[in-house]
Amino acid sequence: MEHISATWLTEAALAADRQGPGNLLRVVLVVMVVGCALAAWFLLRGYKRK
Repeated sequence: MEHISATWLTEAALAADRQGPGNLLRVVLVVMVVGCALAAWFLLRGYKRK
């Protein structure tokens, strides 16, 4: 197994801070997809025949 040094971890943490709005964009996309799925389910359940 490859050894991961502390320098590599700190560099990775610093690079993650410079990524910008990545986490916010992920959250927005996940909420949008879940919201679309729920809206589709709500609208399509009205077409169900008993």
